[in-house]
Amino acid sequence: MEPSQGAFRRLAVIMAGGSGERFWPVSTKDRPKQFLRLSNPDRTLLGEAVDRAAAVVGLENVRIATGRHLAKPSQAEHPGLGQGSLLAEPCKRNTTGCLAWVTAHLIANDTTGWAQTSIAVLTADHRIEPTSEFVATVNEALATAESTGGLVTIGIRPDRPATGFGYIETGQTAGSAREVLRFTEKPDKQTAEAFLSRGNYLWNSGMFFWTLAAFMAELEQAQPEIAGKVREMASLIGTGDLPAAEQVFESLPNLSIDYALLEKATRVFVVEPRFTWDDLGSWDALSRSLPQDEEDNVAVGNARYLESSGNVVYIEGANVQVCLLGVSDLVVVVTDDTVMVCPKGRAQDVKRFLTD
Repeated sequence: MEPSQGAFRRLAVIMAGGSGERFWPVSTKDRPKQFLRLSNPDRTLLGEAVDRAAAVVGLENVRIATGRHLAKPSQAEHPGLGQGSLLAEPCKRNTTGCLAWVTAHLIANDTTGWAQTSIAVLTADHRIEPTSEFVATVNEALATAESTGGLVTIGIRPDRPATGFGYIETGQTAGSAREVLRFTEKPDKQTAEAFLSRGNYLWNSGMFFWTLAAFMAELEQAQPEIAGKVREMASLIGTGDLPAAEQVFESLPNLSIDYALLEKATRVFVVEPRFTWDDLGSWDALSRSLPQDEEDNVAVGNARYLESSGNVVYIEGANVQVCLLGVSDLVVVVTDDTVMVCPKGRAQDVKRFLTD
């Protein structure tokens, strides 16, 4: 018999790590992009993510998974978040480590029976609107996870042959969802164009939905050693031995959850959203997320344009005016101690300033 929706306790986990490379010089390791106002001039991306998650499950059921060095600024994003809402990882172990740590805490702290808990794993760095349609889509994805016992993701209908996203090949319909046939990581341009023309490929949004029981069952099959460590960490956390649990965590491999689990799982489904979505991956994305003038320029801060089009200007912490004359498709970022200029088409490369 399929479980009813009301039988499950629903939680939302926002993954909010990051290294702050692609929005340099405004973002840094200690202030990655979820702390920037990239889609709403009055709210950070993480603040928006908390608001959306709370609209689905209630603020008391929202958790933020982040690095230990980001725990305090993450907590400050919403005054209603309690201390237990922050799940700070001891070190970086990719999304598999993140979700293993989260799952261990949820199992250890859930006295009502964690097998009847369902989880929405959400992102902290995307532009999503409107919230009402996000809530409807997430409820649909959770209901699919609860009724099928499978793992569910949200897939975005592509509008261009983007090479910076993972792709999902879809199969037969399963209620309001579709079966997932295959995941493909960041293809080349020719492959992306072929996916777009076929019509049954979606972008992987990086949002996942499952019951804790289904997650652990699939993990036991795909990654039994990691599943064993999750149970070990849960036992140690339950007895109050957090240092020992952290030592187990540090022994986890550095794997993405897509590679470690989703690509190997036996029952995976995808739902298409009712909301508009954008992965704010680099400075050029602001052209899509913020209001433009008549010449497609975007500005955060005091900017003036003459005979210029398609530019992005972002000013933070500096009392200056940026004036552009006769130029197109530039990104200009100004802080109190740095000016960065690059073509929009090279926005992904600004992280080289941190390594070259």
